[in-house]
Amino acid sequence: MDVTRGGLKPATITNTINNDVVKFMFNPYEFTLTKANKWTEDPKVGRNVPKVEFDSGGAVTLKLTLHFDTQDTGADVRAFTDPLWKMMMVADETMNDTTNKSQPPPVEFKYNAIYFKAIITNLSQKFTLFSEKGVPLRCSVDISLKQYADDEASQSQIPGQGPGQGTTPTTTVTEDQRIDHVAGPDKSR
Repeated sequence: MDVTRGGLKPATITNTINNDVVKFMFNPYEFTLTKANKWTEDPKVGRNVPKVEFDSGGAVTLKLTLHFDTQDTGADVRAFTDPLWKMMMVADETMNDTTNKSQPPPVEFKYNAIYFKAIITNLSQKFTLFSEKGVPLRCSVDISLKQYADDEASQSQIPGQGPGQGTTPTTTVTEDQRIDHVAGPDKSR
């Protein structure tokens, strides 16, 4: 699997402990980002809305569907997806010397400008094509990645803001401007 449909390079998920890399076809028409912050409510008698106070920020979750297809070679597609399953298992290399407990490894998702350092929290594999002998040749994998660390010093963890990426340009709006004119290209220049 050297290229995806349309000639794009495949995306990767890398185990950051042992550097195992999973390449997959990823020509997304969509992916989902989710973030939930924790707020503490202080209900007041006689008020319609409780007073809320910020408690802590939540991790960003990235949900994707990955596509694998080995129909051209006839190879078992599980040879390409099994490393993802290993990334869900406890890794001996992550053992804490104090507690003697291990955890699954952190991973890095990369696709062009999208970079996300995370842990895999959910994985579901659906087989959709088989050879005459019953060998799975095509599958899709639904995966959820949860932000692993707040790495502000090195790079942003928000997809699209990977290493070396700049910030989003801003526009100052005055009271006489319409939002649809501000959001579109500036034709006055």
